[in-house]
Amino acid sequence: MVAGQSGAAHLRGMDTRLYRHIQACNDHPELGRYTPLRLGGEQVGWLPPVLAARLPELSPHLRAAPEGVVLDPGLAGPGERSAALAHLTARLAAEGMFKPRKEMFDVRAAPGGPVLAVVDRAAVAAFGILSQGAHLNGLVRRADGLHLWIGWRSRHKALAPGQMDNIVAGGVPAGLSPHDTLLKEAEEEARMPAALAARAKPVGRVSYVMDSPGEGLRRDILHCFDIELPEDFTPEPGDDEVERFELWPAARVLEAVRDGDRVKFNVNLVLIDLFLREGLAEDPDGRLRQGLDRFR
Repeated sequence: MVAGQSGAAHLRGMDTRLYRHIQACNDHPELGRYTPLRLGGEQVGWLPPVLAARLPELSPHLRAAPEGVVLDPGLAGPGERSAALAHLTARLAAEGMFKPRKEMFDVRAAPGGPVLAVVDRAAVAAFGILSQGAHLNGLVRRADGLHLWIGWRSRHKALAPGQMDNIVAGGVPAGLSPHDTLLKEAEEEARMPAALAARAKPVGRVSYVMDSPGEGLRRDILHCFDIELPEDFTPEPGDDEVERFELWPAARVLEAVRDGDRVKFNVNLVLIDLFLREGLAEDPDGRLRQGLDRFR
């Protein structure tokens, strides 16, 4: 009986130490405090009160209404809506709210919904717009067990500098699918040949809603992929996003997630998903699995 209780306590302890990362990525105020942003007849974002009050002053195409801040319904197509958003984001960038990334992201009301507009990536979190990304787990199966390729982020990156990351990861830009994004990022970040990267298999997704200081409200869906890599493949940094790659035993990666904070905040969720699927972590009451996806 004592041994059983000790085992249960151990599982609960591991569960709690992993779950803290899920809590950290969902540490946000009640959405009732935010104002809906609507365009094309759909809600696409959440605005903090101060920004919601200012946007109609900055753009003739926006108005305050009982249902939220609404883009002029007369802007009938994605092109016209995108132009209005571009004018607005230029005004906000000139005020120093954010620095344009010059990379456009699709604006949708739902993950698989139609594209209603495009907007500079820098404004996505500021407007609480849904964002999507693609993350790849690089797996090497050896006689002594599962190993994972880990990327170390550049110390010069604005977000999570010097922290651990997946072998490949990136936001899904306008016009691309998560799979297309994965193939592009694999070549750019890890010099992974297209023929090899094409072996990656979709395995699910994780998502979260997070109040990110300096950015806004992150409403992110991360599409997860696994790839079984041959032992003779060694990833190499292809750009300035990653400093180096290291091959770690999966148990060591689990310890890094469970016991520390060296892994980029949302990559923790991708890795917890992998640990559950590979049977490396247990989820006795199902709260880890349930907590990994907030967009059910």
